[in-house]
Order: sequence, then C-alpha cells, then structure tokens
Amino acid sequence: MKSGLVAALLLLAASFGQAQTDGPSASQPAASVSPGAESAAAFTIGIDAPDEIRLVLERHLELQRYRQLADLSDDEIDRLIESAHGNALELVATLGYFSPEIRIARDNAADGSRRIHIQVRAGEPVRIAQVQLHFAGAIASDPQAAAQRQAIQDSWSLPVGNRFSQLEWDAAKQQALRLLTSQRYPAGHISDSQADIDPAAHGAVLDLTLDSGPAYRLGAFNVSGLQRYDADLVQRLARLPEGAAYDQAMLVAAQQRLTDSGFFESAYIGLDTGANPDAAPLQLTLREAKLQRASFGIGASTDSGARLSVEHLHHKLPGLGWRALSKLSVDRITQSIGTELTAPPDSNGWRWTTSALFQTQLSSGREVGSQRLRGGASRAGDTIDRSYYLQYDRADSAATDLAPPELAESLSANYAFTLRRFDSLPFPNAGWGLGLEIGAGTTLGAERVPYSRVMARWHGIWPLGRSDTGAATLRAGRLALRAQLGAVVAKEDVTLPVTQLFLAGGDNSVRGYALDGIGVPLAGGQTSAGRYLSVGSVEWQRPILQQGRLTDWESTLFIDAGAVADKPSELRARVGVGAGARWKSPVGPLQIDLAYGVDVHKFRLHLNLGFTF
Repeated sequence: MKSGLVAALLLLAASFGQAQTDGPSASQPAASVSPGAESAAAFTIGIDAPDEIRLVLERHLELQRYRQLADLSDDEIDRLIESAHGNALELVATLGYFSPEIRIARDNAADGSRRIHIQVRAGEPVRIAQVQLHFAGAIASDPQAAAQRQAIQDSWSLPVGNRFSQLEWDAAKQQALRLLTSQRYPAGHISDSQADIDPAAHGAVLDLTLDSGPAYRLGAFNVSGLQRYDADLVQRLARLPEGAAYDQAMLVAAQQRLTDSGFFESAYIGLDTGANPDAAPLQLTLREAKLQRASFGIGASTDSGARLSVEHLHHKLPGLGWRALSKLSVDRITQSIGTELTAPPDSNGWRWTTSALFQTQLSSGREVGSQRLRGGASRAGDTIDRSYYLQYDRADSAATDLAPPELAESLSANYAFTLRRFDSLPFPNAGWGLGLEIGAGTTLGAERVPYSRVMARWHGIWPLGRSDTGAATLRAGRLALRAQLGAVVAKEDVTLPVTQLFLAGGDNSVRGYALDGIGVPLAGGQTSAGRYLSVGSVEWQRPILQQGRLTDWESTLFIDAGAVADKPSELRARVGVGAGARWKSPVGPLQIDLAYGVDVHKFRLHLNLGFTF
C-alpha cells in the first residue's frame, strides 16, 4: 500500500485513544473557537461527511494544524488545500473507502474571514473478497498442531464480506499472532502480510503468512530472589513439569499460584526462546513476602453487628517449617479463637493441615460453647479443591427456660470437594460451582452411636443475552441461582453436637431472616438446629447504566426460600423476597439487600462483601 497511507495510519493510531475518550459527538465539531479567537484565525473548517469520516478528518487532517496562523495569505491557503485533498484521501482510505468524492473549496466572507468547506461522498466501501492464511515453520506439518491451526482460522476477525479498514486488518493480524504464540510456538511471527486492494471492484484480498518457528518444551527452572525458601517449594507450587509443551496460559496460572500461596509478593516466569527448543529453560524471578504479618480488622454486618478481629500469620515456624495462621474474632453473636498449621505442599500439591477452634456462639437464643479439632490433608487447585480430614467436635449448650443443658461429642472422618467453573472471579458473569461434603462418624460419651452427614451446595450464573461477552449481553443482566441441601442420618434419639447440624437464614442463606434464624421450631418461639436442610434462591442481576454506559453498579431482585427440620417430611419453606444493589468495589463485590421475611412479616437489611465458593 502507498507510503502516504501508512503515514496517515500512524497519525491515526497515535491519537486514536484520545479520539475515543474525548471525541466530538455526531452533531458537534472536534474543537470550538471563541468569537474573539475565531476572528483572529486564518480560516475555519466545515466538514460535510458521514459521522465516521468526519470524526477522523476533524482529528487527523493536517490542514487543521494551520487554522490559527492568522498571517496566511489566500495563495498559501490554496496550496494547503491542494495538499489537503491527498491527505483526506489517505485518511478516508484507512476506513475502507478507496474511491470517495472529495471536494474542498474556500469562501471569503465580507468581514474578511475565510472558511474552507470539505465535502465527502464516501461511495461504496471496499469489502473483503478473499482471505488467505498460510502457515510456515513447525506448525505447518505438525499433526499435534492441527487444532491450533483450526482455532486460528476459525477465530479470524476479518472474514469475507466484512468492510476493510486498516485498523481492523491490523487487529486481525495481531489476534492471529497471539493465538499462534500462546501455545507451543512462543517465537512465532508474521513473515508476510499483504492487503491487495482493487478500488474499481471494491474488493480486498488479504494474504497472511504466520511462521511459527520451532515448537518449544519446558526445560529446567532458574530461580532468583529466594532467601528463606528453596527451589523445590517453588517447583511444587508452580507445577510446571519439564518436557511439557509451552502454554502461555499455563505460565500465567503458575505465576498466580505462586503469588496466591502467600509465600511471595510477586512472581514472573519467562521462557528463554534463545535456548534449545526441546528443553527451553524457565527463568523465575520472585520477591518473597514478609516472614510474619499481623493484621487488625474492624467490620460490621446486619447479622452479627460490629466485629473486631486480630490475625497473625507466620510463613515458616522455627523448627517445623509449617505455616501458622492464628485468629481472634469477636462480634455480637460469636466469639472465637483458633489456629491452623499448614505444611508446604508435596510434589502433587497436597498439604498436611491441623487446626483447633474454640468458639462461643449465641444460636437460636441459646449460648453454645464449642471446640473443634481437625487434622488431615488438602489440595487447592485452579478449579478444584479437595480435602480429607478427621474431626473432633464438642458442643456444650447452656440451659434455657425451655430446655436443659446439653453436652455432645463426636468423632468423624470427612471428605470435601469443590469444583468451580466461573468465567471470572471475583466478578463472575457466567458459570457454576459445586461443593460436596461427606462425613461418617460416631458420637462419644456413655453411648457411641454411628451417624453420617452430607451437604451439597451449588451456584449457577446464566447471562440473559447472547452467548458472547459483549456489552449487549451485560446490559441484559443474568440470573444467579443457589441451592443447598444437607442431611444427618442417625438414630432418632441420639444427641449430636449442634455444630454437626443445620440452621438457615442470613446474608448468604435466606435473606429476610436473621443469621441462623431458621431452624426446628420449639415452644416459646425459639428454634434449634436440625438434621435436614434445604435452601434455594433465584436472583436477577442487571447492570445500572449511566448515559447508556455500563457502570460498576448493578440492581437485583431476588426470592429466597429455606427450611430446617429433623425429618424430611417436616420441611416447611420460609420465604424472603427483596431488592438490592451490587458494587464492584476494589476489594470484591459489595452486596446491599433489603429483604422482607414473608413468614416473620419484617424487613431486614443485609450487607455482605466478597464472592466465595
């Protein structure tokens, strides 16, 4: 293509972002001049053209630069007009119009002011007549790269029939190159690129050759920045096996795992493409986090009132090498203190854990003191978390006017599984998550009775618009559905710790009711924890627009229902309905809901921060 067109494109690209953010509207010129300044200007410019073309000419036509040179003569302005015609042709061509009619004329008013009129009739745009994608290098013949070649071809963003523009052509090439270099071929490049324009036929033939170079496989680690930890820990956290095919997403996920581990403040992983492609070394640059960290928190929620917490984290206990996390938390309903010890991960990502929790809680008008000891192993993955553990529970429930004191103990073996398939966290627009907890144990004390416990939870999000992720989909909103089922199977007369039973109600359960306010009804209006749980929720989330643009706020309408009972046949749903708002805050989604408890005939405000599953 002509060098003048390339120069025009560079000028257009240099300030395209500015045009997007502060460009004129369809009915306003790019710049306004005050009456005093206008009288001193060499000339003014009026543009009669389609909005798309007018915006480009207002921003990038070189003639605009000379408007304020008041000492220009008519002859000098005429010479500028002659060059402006070619400049305008080049700018309009970048938008895909290669045979426009452009007329530029000057008028001198009686008051001595001069005005230049630019009229553009775009004509028929050039459209893509043919696209030829070629591959060179290893990708051209490697049978294992067939899916990658097909993905590049299927995702080509400038297909036959689309209008040609230089910006779209460049964007399509860059997208194809990103798909090439994201897997197996990090040294890939564009070896040949040509857009053959036929202005008479209004057609364009696009020809692109992608040269992959050799396929790369991961080699050994070269780690820098370690002081307290060894390279084995880094390899176990990164989980990048030697010999694996290069995958950019895999390297990004490894970086995220390293920073999420808490051991490191930052992590960068680079591949040495100048080395042997069959075993290209990985360079890991790390910055370790502080060995110890203490934090203090003050918060509040509608369920438990004001909250104060103190937390201490030690990444490497002397003599043991395990991480220790200790926490003290106090609010109106619950006071707790606990500690958790976690070993470094093994080669498969599993960690040994042990924890102790001592808690006093006001539950259904009754004070319950509980202790929990746990020991087992866990593995946290990108989408799947798993854990198995032994757990000891002890709960001491204080006496009330309607019930005697209760003391119950149990020992159980448990397995927990969580699967997440959300598109983006912590602000998902689509996807689902599934959690499952299964346990079997026995009561302790004078009589030992076996029991089993299971709890399942599910959360799904469905966009209501098209299946893509564009603005139209986001404007349509989404449906968020929640479900939770729980059951404890044991002899009818056995006493179990209340921490092994179920209650419902609160911010993340049935809104419109107090935290743990839904249970088995007792005399006097009180409730107790039950053996069976059922909770469901449907919520419509829709973005709030400002002047037609998406904001960080959403409105919601919801209906929740939940029930707790000692027998499945006795489950009676309590319903809550309401409306609320969501804010995409810097620390996660903020939930503000006003709910009406249909069964208690009361309104309740619910506040919650964060998305966890």
